[in-house]
Amino acid sequence: MKILLDENIPRKLKFDFNIDDEVRTVQELNWQGKKNGELLGLMTFAGFDIFITLDKNLQFQQNLNRFSIRIIILDASNSRYQTLQPFILKVTQALSGKIAGQIMIIT
Repeated sequence: MKILLDENIPRKLKFDFNIDDEVRTVQELNWQGKKNGELLGLMTFAGFDIFITLDKNLQFQQNLNRFSIRIIILDASNSRYQTLQPFILKVTQALSGKIAGQIMIIT
């Protein structure tokens, strides 16, 4: 599975995912500063399956039906690594099962 972490997610969080998943960051791909629509288009073209972000407004700002990716929104109080690291277990459990729908919010 090919996963992209948004620029609002700490880069070192990528190392907490399953070794079988290809996890990249927006910064690694030099896509920082891209508007959401452009970023989602780049992701689709590059073959990403999952986009993980903290942007709770993304689902209301974009017509997500245009893109063939799934979006996971982490509903966290802040973007610190220590806060987000416990979310990874829930994300990996969601990814190992069938994700219902195009958007999943993990609390």
